[in-house]
Amino acid sequence: MSKIKVGVVGATGYAGAEICRLVFGHPEAELAAISSVSFEGMALSEVYPAYYGLQDMVCGGQEEVVEKSDVVFAALPHGLSQDLAAQCHKLGKCFIDMGADFRLEDEAAYKEWYGGEYTDKALHKEAVYGLPELFREGIKGKKLIANPGCYTTAVPLALAPAIENGLMEMTGLVCDCKSGVTGAGRKPVQSNHYPELNESFTAYKVANHRHTPEIEQTLSRLSGEDVKVTFVPHLLPINRGILATCYAKLKPDVTADQLWEAYHARYDGEFFVRLLPRGQVANVKNVRYTNFCDVSLFVDSRTGTLIAISAIDNMVKGAAGQAVQNMNLSFGLEETAGLVLLPPAF
Repeated sequence: MSKIKVGVVGATGYAGAEICRLVFGHPEAELAAISSVSFEGMALSEVYPAYYGLQDMVCGGQEEVVEKSDVVFAALPHGLSQDLAAQCHKLGKCFIDMGADFRLEDEAAYKEWYGGEYTDKALHKEAVYGLPELFREGIKGKKLIANPGCYTTAVPLALAPAIENGLMEMTGLVCDCKSGVTGAGRKPVQSNHYPELNESFTAYKVANHRHTPEIEQTLSRLSGEDVKVTFVPHLLPINRGILATCYAKLKPDVTADQLWEAYHARYDGEFFVRLLPRGQVANVKNVRYTNFCDVSLFVDSRTGTLIAISAIDNMVKGAAGQAVQNMNLSFGLEETAGLVLLPPAF
């Protein structure tokens, strides 16, 4: 069987380059074409010297990517994927959007948070939301997949078993999250300039982050009711990682043992979700460069509060790794193919 031909649009951004890194080690896929507006005509290894001699493919145009590929990953800013998705759909190509254009089911929410419109409403209805651990069956074999964002992966995985088992209240949810600076993208801005970021730790886009409606959409889907959250992201002076600390009121008489039983039942069969032993705390250091999500649980018995903590690598499980996981599901491959990566120990 020939390998799946992979194309990456926006290959020189952090998420696009990470796709190229992961595909390099994939047993059933190979890179066929890449594109970059900023670095067209340059080899990927010129932009990222770490790839020298291993991934030296030259950046071409989008048309070449579509023509040569079985699956196209779009690592583009919001608003730039819809036409490309339509082109791939017409040609029967698989399209995995790593941006926000197909994540929200409600066009009004997309207009409110991203200032855009759905150019092809029928095409949007065909898109599936690619969070495999929660919506696996709906992803298998699909050709248009909206890859979730980083916060929007970490928060639902932290809370899903408690929600699905009716163990927590669905009001007053607080999602207190921290991200490494790669989440801001490769283009330099003042806030991720080294003198500003180093020795610093600050909240940003407080109660106004664009991942808010996406988090609420997933939690609403899991619970069957309209859910609102208080979401506060923070910027860490590190390259990689998302740490999501989620606070929820437990239903009356719910015990810690019930929670552990629900989480074990939900996640014991999930390769990429590691439910940590009691007392251990999820740490972004322990998931770096991998597609793992570590989850730890605590109960504040004085206040009846569930404290669910998850840690992911925002560039892998929060972006490129999950996208490859979705590709595997789309093409009927082993879900872990190309993603069995041992985290560095130190």
